[in-house]
Amino acid sequence: MMAYPTVRVTGTGRGRLADWLRRGLDLVFPPRCVGCRRVGTWFCQSCVASIEPIPQPICRCCGRPIPHAGFCIQCRAHASPLSGNRSAAVHSGALREAIHHLKYQGRRELAGPLGEVLFAYWRNLAVPVDLVVPVPLHASRERARGYNQAGLLADILACCAQLQLNDGDLVRTRDTPPQVGLKADERRANVQDAFLWTGPSLKGMKVLLIDDVCTTGATLEACARELRRGGADSVWALTLARPLEPTG
Repeated sequence: MMAYPTVRVTGTGRGRLADWLRRGLDLVFPPRCVGCRRVGTWFCQSCVASIEPIPQPICRCCGRPIPHAGFCIQCRAHASPLSGNRSAAVHSGALREAIHHLKYQGRRELAGPLGEVLFAYWRNLAVPVDLVVPVPLHASRERARGYNQAGLLADILACCAQLQLNDGDLVRTRDTPPQVGLKADERRANVQDAFLWTGPSLKGMKVLLIDDVCTTGATLEACARELRRGGADSVWALTLARPLEPTG
């Protein structure tokens, strides 16, 4: 596994205190892989090697596995603001556990190896990019969590790829309810007009949008729509994982 850069985190005081407490506990109780429980690392190389790639072929737009190369039925009928949407792997097994621990268990240490997985996939895409932008959390939710997991992943990828990162100018203006359990049309309604680009003009820029998991793509499309309004010439979405059969 390649060496990855240290995650740069701007967290709340509460989040920084939790980090210090975790580090102290790690000295007494060494880290165990979240996938196989092996002592010594939070995500071991064996579990990284077990990650399941997305079955081929995939839709040229949304990245969903389809029977034949080309475009899926939904993308033929629905014009997306995304130039393309890709996921590094299937949302299952050890990868799913690692994402869950990063997102909900405060294990931001996992951003390094997971960001490396994302970068390893991205560098084979050969997609031109000027700017990396993470999907934002609402400010209240980020304060409660202490960080934005998409921001950590975007930071790692941007460092590895030597790309410019903008983590702050795409904002979530509404604290939308969680998408889990919602049907596809409910997800789209839930995030409609929930994002705002507050930064300088993106005219002519090619943006890479980063998140942890893609289910229906509703959140990614809502973000891409706003980035397009900001002037972006193209918006590609890249996530760590997606379920093989989106729920809802």
